Amino acid sequence: MSAERPSLPPVRLHTEAELARDALAAPLLARAARLARWAGPGTRVGAGGELVDAQLPEAAEHLGLGDDEDGVAYASEAWRLAVDTGLVDVEDPQGTDDADEGGDAEGTVTVGENLALLTSGSPQDVLAIWLDGLEAVHADATAPAFDDFADLVNEDGSVDFDALDWDPEEEAEFLDGVLGNLYLLTLSEAGPADGPVPLPVLAASMVVPEEMDEPTDDVLEQVSEAMMRLDDQFRVLEPIGIVEYRPVDETLLAEEGEEATGPADDEDVTRYGMVKLTPLGLYGVRERMLEAGVDAPAVGDLADKGADALLDGIAYYPEEAARTEVGLWLGRRGAEGAEAAAAELLAAARGADRRAPLRRLHCQQALALVGPEAEPAVRAVLGDPELGGLARVWLAERGAADVPAPPEAMIFWLAVDTIAAQLDADGDLDELQELVEGLSGQHSGFFDEAWRVEHPATAEVLEAVGRLHRDRRISKAARKAAYKARSRRKD
Repeated sequence: MSAERPSLPPVRLHTEAELARDALAAPLLARAARLARWAGPGTRVGAGGELVDAQLPEAAEHLGLGDDEDGVAYASEAWRLAVDTGLVDVEDPQGTDDADEGGDAEGTVTVGENLALLTSGSPQDVLAIWLDGLEAVHADATAPAFDDFADLVNEDGSVDFDALDWDPEEEAEFLDGVLGNLYLLTLSEAGPADGPVPLPVLAASMVVPEEMDEPTDDVLEQVSEAMMRLDDQFRVLEPIGIVEYRPVDETLLAEEGEEATGPADDEDVTRYGMVKLTPLGLYGVRERMLEAGVDAPAVGDLADKGADALLDGIAYYPEEAARTEVGLWLGRRGAEGAEAAAAELLAAARGADRRAPLRRLHCQQALALVGPEAEPAVRAVLGDPELGGLARVWLAERGAADVPAPPEAMIFWLAVDTIAAQLDADGDLDELQELVEGLSGQHSGFFDEAWRVEHPATAEVLEAVGRLHRDRRISKAARKAAYKARSRRKD
């Protein structure tokens, strides 16, 4: 009975202000901003905008990395990000004498408009700059690696890119797939929660076919290769703040020219690399997925939508996320709007489409958060054949007086609707069996009447009862009732 579900569970993001603070604290962006403030008219850059080699030691010194053996490399990396994110603007040496004569022409540097936004702009401005930086770092992470660039240069001076055996689209797709799997593992109820993911697990998620019970030696070798590939990529991604990464222990690497193998059962898996998306990383990966057209909901997305969008949107949310989303939706309406909110929810719950039973289930759960202010709106639907049952349940749970007894037809209709909703929700099998057995056992002669219920899902519900009920006699009666319901529909 399930309708189309969103491809990913909803994510709970930090506020934009918190994310912007995290973005400003990301080591790479912080260094890029410091270099942008340090740069001036005398800063020497090459034709491609890069700092010239003679300028790099001074830049590293300004970053406090003068004594770091990798300080020059960090400075070069930070400067590239400053250029890519518009913190500095570089004018190429077009038309200079050096350029015309083929000399070592240098460009000029001016402050970029985005630099001021890092201190005086809104959180959205900061995050937009950070996302540009993430895009640039993502491209760096998927760039080809080579030991000797000279080996790629042809006799005529051109570069033989084919020799790299590198497909940029394939590399970007692989890394995005990895980040997507990490995102899903982070959000999954069965995932690591706040803990990191072992690199071998992440590599296997990209390589091992789902239907394969025991990976072959060839597949294990591919997992090992993917691990080392990801180790390089996460080292590049970590400084932009998207992940927390514990690299592969280099002592595990075999002799030069060999690769690390996967962990044995008795080895510490953390030595093979551990990775975790940061809150900023969750935001960044989600933004990339949204741009690619992936359905990646976030808690709070529905707070300013109508009740119809709310009930449809939370249809397959985990219970806690759905409750939070409803709470945010109600919070926008305030206590003075509680009765109107309840009426809107009830109106949105009506319908005979396949998702209507689940909407009514979530409507009932949402009304539980409204409080006594909802009572007038709930009493107004007591006579509604689709909503009267849940209205009586809601009133009874609050000990309301003068609740009219439901007609027998409404009792059976509500039982069918409730089971239909739970079947659509794909809940726990044991809980579903208990629900089926409880509802069908509450009324003597349940199946003699249930097949007559004017509900679109009557036949499917009775068939499900036949499958799920553990009493074979009752299961048989349910199947017979389902047959009658289908025959009645045809007539």
